[in-house]
Amino acid sequence: MALTIFLIMVVLLLLGFPMMIPLLAATFTGFMMLFGDIGKTDFMVQQIMAGIRPASLIAVPMFILAADIMTRGQSAGRLIDMVMKFVGHVKGGLAVSTATACTLFGAVSGSTQATVVAVGSPLRPRMLKAGYKDSFVLALIINASDIAFLIPPSIGMIIYGVISSTSIAELFIAGIGPGLLLLVLFSAYSMIYATVKGVPTEPKASWGERLAAVRRAVWPLGFPLIIVGGIYGGVFSPTEAAAVCVLYAVFLEFVVFRSLKWPEMYTIAKSTGLITAVVFILVGAGASFSWVISFAQVPQQILASIGITEMGPHGVLAVISIAFFIGCMFVDPIVVILILVPIFAPVVKSVGLDPVLVGTIITLQVAIGSATPPFGCDIFTAIAIFKRPYIDVIRGIFPFTVILLCVSAALIFFPQIALFLRDLAFR
Repeated sequence: MALTIFLIMVVLLLLGFPMMIPLLAATFTGFMMLFGDIGKTDFMVQQIMAGIRPASLIAVPMFILAADIMTRGQSAGRLIDMVMKFVGHVKGGLAVSTATACTLFGAVSGSTQATVVAVGSPLRPRMLKAGYKDSFVLALIINASDIAFLIPPSIGMIIYGVISSTSIAELFIAGIGPGLLLLVLFSAYSMIYATVKGVPTEPKASWGERLAAVRRAVWPLGFPLIIVGGIYGGVFSPTEAAAVCVLYAVFLEFVVFRSLKWPEMYTIAKSTGLITAVVFILVGAGASFSWVISFAQVPQQILASIGITEMGPHGVLAVISIAFFIGCMFVDPIVVILILVPIFAPVVKSVGLDPVLVGTIITLQVAIGSATPPFGCDIFTAIAIFKRPYIDVIRGIFPFTVILLCVSAALIFFPQIALFLRDLAFR
């Protein structure tokens, strides 16, 4: 059965069908093989509906909407300008500014692809003009945008939390440490690259210019304070934080900055609705598919075949990391989370691993895979946005992938990188 379902998915993917079609086709095939009665497909529909029923998923369209409003408004530009004023003059400062801007916008949007668009569009031309090679620029933007998957709010963490019944608030806090570590390492590499390549620095901003930039960015900096501070302080849940973010984004862009007009809200809402529909169809189809493979005990068969049940916690985490990294090189991150989390859930529980640590490592691996050839989704986002050929986009990725994998290994052997802030906040 497992082989049949796998072949159906592979064939349909190779024929160019969107991911939701292979998922639904494989699920339907699984139901027919298990029950042999087309009348049982009403239960399949029930499983699809159950997959999108959790209230926590309300946060997903809310964060997407907030990110869309800010991308079209001034918030992203003000954050980028503030970062540039402080570090633009150091060696590699423009690259450091780009990585920092990706981190800050990730703390607002929770989406790697939104970060590629919002930060990459204004900063890539500026970096090229400053003397950076395009291969480095594209690789930096794609990989620094991965930090958005770790820094709260992370849509990937929301999906993982719903599937694994793990606290989304704890996942959000746990992602901060690895996200900041990646920012430091990307910044260090950027400074070394700029020094070796002799890239000139930007003019140093005066303290008056810096203060003015900070004043302009005060309002947008409220987003991470609302999300992290509100959840950490127990003021509201992650779902409520998402709703507050939307209200705050509307207030900023339509009332304070007046960068958007009210008729534009229809276009923004329609864009959010389309993205949300795709995400929720994937979530529903993935939930139904997960039920099929769990009922057929496919996870137990796969895990037993590789002997994972005999491994210790470090071995289990290594296998999980490899599986999610490879999966996201070929398939959308949300789909990989939906399919693989239920497979590994039994063994994670059996060896006593902290589900928050597992979720953080999975989120990091998903982010790495999203920017890794051959089919990482962020690569194709960059191709579409920057109009560059595939080879040019992936040429400079290798050093960043090495950094990301080193951080992943560090999380396995030094879990407190992720769990320190979680323990401080919730233990």
